[in-house]
Amino acid sequence: MLRWLTAGESHGPELIAVLEGLPAGVPVLMDDIQGDLARRKLGYGRGSRMKFEQDELHISGGVIHGRSIGSPIAIRVGNTEWPKWQEVMNSQPVEISDASRGRSAALTRPRPGHADLVGMQKYGFDSARPILERASARETAARVALGAVAKSFLAELGIEIVSHTLSIGPVRVPEGRPYPTLADVDTLDADPLRCFDPETSAKMVEEVEAAKKDGDTLGGIVEVLAYNLPPGLGSHVQWDRKLDAQLAAALMGIQAIKGVEIGDGFLTTTRRGSEAHDALYQTDRGIQRETDRAGGTEGGMSTGTVLRVRAGMKPIATVPRALPTVDVATGEAANAHHQRSDVCAVPAAGVVAEAMVALVLANSVLEKFGGDSIDETSRNLQNYLDSIPDLLATTPESEAVAHSGAAAAQA
Repeated sequence: MLRWLTAGESHGPELIAVLEGLPAGVPVLMDDIQGDLARRKLGYGRGSRMKFEQDELHISGGVIHGRSIGSPIAIRVGNTEWPKWQEVMNSQPVEISDASRGRSAALTRPRPGHADLVGMQKYGFDSARPILERASARETAARVALGAVAKSFLAELGIEIVSHTLSIGPVRVPEGRPYPTLADVDTLDADPLRCFDPETSAKMVEEVEAAKKDGDTLGGIVEVLAYNLPPGLGSHVQWDRKLDAQLAAALMGIQAIKGVEIGDGFLTTTRRGSEAHDALYQTDRGIQRETDRAGGTEGGMSTGTVLRVRAGMKPIATVPRALPTVDVATGEAANAHHQRSDVCAVPAAGVVAEAMVALVLANSVLEKFGGDSIDETSRNLQNYLDSIPDLLATTPESEAVAHSGAAAAQA
């Protein structure tokens, strides 16, 4: 079983992430983690903070010479902007200098759409600073770091995870287009919005430009795909053991995510039952699903086909054209505080979603197959696959469903 926690504030000295339960022998390389942290900053419409705030990565425990040793893995993501904030965000009482006085002012105009007001009510603060510092999406850097480790574990078992952008505002990739695979990641990351359809990407850029000109923000939808999963991850026996329930919870835990669907999700509700499910056919390689409308899960368990999960991100709540609010110090109408923000962070949300899906899948793999070392986990997985009777076996990996069957899956 995997457990993970993060700690730290947006403008604090560092974020801290701990991953417990990873078997020994998994490659844990700084370059891989740093690469995903850099990918988290990608995307047309990101704010200036992505340029000057660097992630200083340190692995503090659980890894020797690039391999996990079975003990908890501790990762620190340092904040290069800390010197500017060390008085305002110091853990100990300090005197505030004139240079820091502006940053230390009480934030009494809570921003609509953020955790500010409810957090102040819940925790008894008269300023939003303690709330927004932890609620900030900066925290996702720690989860992306842990997700990179989880992806390395899954890769040792042949499981691959890819994300891409499906929509920005009203601009959406047409249904039936091919899904990207791991081989397409460099192409995706080179695209301004991590969109796999160049024509749609160009329209997305125009939409971001228009929002920026209007002093507004945009949301969108990202999709995460997982290839080469074995059948049987998760369980049908209890609500909290269902794989799709765990995925939905993990994705809803990402800042600004307001909806999740598996497979064709809400589109399925518009169809009749005869057109909503994946019929089974016998082939010379085993039982085959000709479509993947279910998105790789049935009854709370992985089917062995491509897992498809989508997350909808609302427009960023820190709108440059500040929204109306109330100054809680005076009770008077005011405009909300405006922190530095992005016009659109949907591409980054895809990278964070990758991390969360990887952590959930890694936990499900360990729940099913166990193992104190990656070799033991791999043996247990192979023994399980070998034990499935021929008449019950499904085709190994249905990558064909993701490509040639994409249009059929949406039909």
